[in-house]
Amino acid sequence: MDKKTILAIVLSSIVLIVSFVIQGVFFPPKQKQSFVIQDQQTAVTAVDTTGEPQINNSRGSSETHGLSEIEPFSTVQQEIDASVNVEQEISVSRQLITINTEFFIVVLTNEGGDIVSFRWKDPRKHPNDSSAYVDLILTNFNEAQARSASQVSRAFSVAFGDHEALPVSSNFNVNRLSNYSVEFYRDFVVPSSANSVSKFRLSKRYEFKPSDYMFELKITLDGGNSMSGFNFNGNAYTLSFGPQIGPQFAKLDNLYDYRHLNIYSNGKRRDAKYNESIDRPSWAAISGKYFAFIAYPYQQYTLRFSNKEEPGLSAASRVMLIRPSVSLSKIEDTYRFYLGPKTHDILGTYNTGKNEFNIRDAHFAEIASSRGIWGILAPLERVLKWLLLRFYDGVKNYGIAIILLTLLIKLLFFPLTKKGSEATQRMQALTPKIKELQEKYKNNQQKLQTEMANFYKQEGYNPLSGCLPMLLQLPIFIAMYNLFNNHFDLRGAGFISGWIPDLSLPEAIWNFPEGVRLPILGWTALRALPFIYVASQLLYSKVTQMPGQQSNAQMKMMLYAMPIIFFFVLYNVPSGLLIYWIFSNLLTLVQQLIINKYIIKKRAAETPPPSPPPVIAPPPGGGKKKKSKR
Repeated sequence: MDKKTILAIVLSSIVLIVSFVIQGVFFPPKQKQSFVIQDQQTAVTAVDTTGEPQINNSRGSSETHGLSEIEPFSTVQQEIDASVNVEQEISVSRQLITINTEFFIVVLTNEGGDIVSFRWKDPRKHPNDSSAYVDLILTNFNEAQARSASQVSRAFSVAFGDHEALPVSSNFNVNRLSNYSVEFYRDFVVPSSANSVSKFRLSKRYEFKPSDYMFELKITLDGGNSMSGFNFNGNAYTLSFGPQIGPQFAKLDNLYDYRHLNIYSNGKRRDAKYNESIDRPSWAAISGKYFAFIAYPYQQYTLRFSNKEEPGLSAASRVMLIRPSVSLSKIEDTYRFYLGPKTHDILGTYNTGKNEFNIRDAHFAEIASSRGIWGILAPLERVLKWLLLRFYDGVKNYGIAIILLTLLIKLLFFPLTKKGSEATQRMQALTPKIKELQEKYKNNQQKLQTEMANFYKQEGYNPLSGCLPMLLQLPIFIAMYNLFNNHFDLRGAGFISGWIPDLSLPEAIWNFPEGVRLPILGWTALRALPFIYVASQLLYSKVTQMPGQQSNAQMKMMLYAMPIIFFFVLYNVPSGLLIYWIFSNLLTLVQQLIINKYIIKKRAAETPPPSPPPVIAPPPGGGKKKKSKR
């Protein structure tokens, strides 16, 4: 570096330092002004489920919601300066609004204009449900106390700012538009300069359909001519669904229930993570074992899933849609939400347009599809589901339908099973020659493999033919597992009253006291089906084993140890799956006995009758020796 460059850097530094000193002394920076959003209220005392609000002119104190430029959405409530001219405030009483559709009973509150209860009308009561309704939004909502106390957890709440902002909890005015539509609105003021304020109105309009699982929410922020834009700490507002989708659960253990986070973007579904910021996916979903919530926005937003714990709840899974700030004086955003069963049939209607919103190509059914390596079995799973439903239509009992489906599968696979058994018997006949080759080339494995291949080719035998039927039935077993574990129609479907009330869950003949678990195993109940499965598997192995397997240690391991290992693996699987496997074993046993008789008759027919012993002609003279004359 030359001297001229060094001198230039020094002179530049001096100029900058002098500039900062002059600015700090003669032009000090102004203190950041904390601004407050304050409500402009009109009183409403009561709203029935179908009527219009009644106006009450009683006055009360206002509620304020502070936003600070220094602290992101400060939790400290601040008062507006007395010099600011604010319109006369009138209090609004808390009230509940009920909307009743074919599928749901929805309870909304004017406290924030939020939903506090969303109950699905279950057409078939589930044994784990306390009523004929399933709560699809889990909150700490208590309808008996709702008119006298604020609810901490509400769904579809709005907060001014980002995901850390507190939701608006003021009581809104109510405008009941129809039996299926309601609007909440409230005026707010915010300081726009030292001596003036700007007023804007927040409106939330819900529109439900009589026969659709989807509903619409329109959010409007209208500042008229007094607002030049909406910017609260970098964002306009955050719309939050949560804190959790239903139904009620004791624990999310990925067996009885789970919560998966998914987004759909660029034509693909992918898993998401909590507290991950995602820029405008096509839709976002929280799905459980049988139900799903899907957010389907129409505008620019940032998505965020939150699992922040909330009082009175065992878990939380919120979807937060963060609307970026805008320089417009009015925002009108439309959101559509699906909340209902996670089935291909229902979710598929949003691909075909056969829904009351005429939505097409939404690809909601992606969340009901199997993922990972087993996703390739989804077509097989759908075929099995179709067959199961057809059997159920005939017998009206899913347990019997499973048995009939098992019988059909066994009949379809009988030709393969028969070929496999014949191959096993053929292998038994070839065993002596194979042992001879193994002994002859025991010190030369490469030569042994070559000779074995030549031997199988010469005999016309495929060593995999005996395993083929088992390998082909493995995909069916996996598809059946996915079907019984996730098929919505099996939720609450019973088989034997008092023993197997729900084929989608493990059965129990005795539930341990609450909180009691067996050490290491973690069992919470004594179950009968796993023991029946082991008995059926051991019986099947005993009857179908070949001569010579009794002395083979490896075969003993396969025939006896494997069923015991699977006993522990399958102890907590859905009872429908074990019913399928048990009856599959019993039917295979019957098939094997039939095949064995067939093979014995076939061998007898192919074996030529034994040749008669050779006839030895007697010697001449009838075999008597002539006496020699002396």
